[in-house]
Amino acid sequence: MNHKSPKVTVDGIILEDGTILLIKRRNTPFKGKWALPGGFVEYGEKTEDAVVREVFEETGLKTKISRLVGVYSDPKRDPRGHTITIVYTLEIRGGNMKSGDDASDVKKFNIDNLPKLSFDHDYVIQDVLRRI
Repeated sequence: MNHKSPKVTVDGIILEDGTILLIKRRNTPFKGKWALPGGFVEYGEKTEDAVVREVFEETGLKTKISRLVGVYSDPKRDPRGHTITIVYTLEIRGGNMKSGDDASDVKKFNIDNLPKLSFDHDYVIQDVLRRI
């Protein structure tokens, strides 16, 4: 019996003064497009630790989780295959903003003037904004 399971990912939302922090993707899929910072949860890792780690690796910022936003599981959200992402809002606690790991750039965007985003991140951000 061939059993396939979705991969688990995390995404971090950092909202400050009407801006949101985004990364420009270094790799495919969506190379060169903007996205929320995040990535795959490692085996044996808590999702809470994964989002803090991924955001640090991609942005250079040390963060703390504010709250769980939600779980997004559309099988078509990632062209690499079925992924389930757990999204958290985060507060910056230190570090220096600089791109790293899977990010070729990191930038704050006005929440009312966002670029076209990767994956389903347009939907995720709109969902978050409806709740706050």
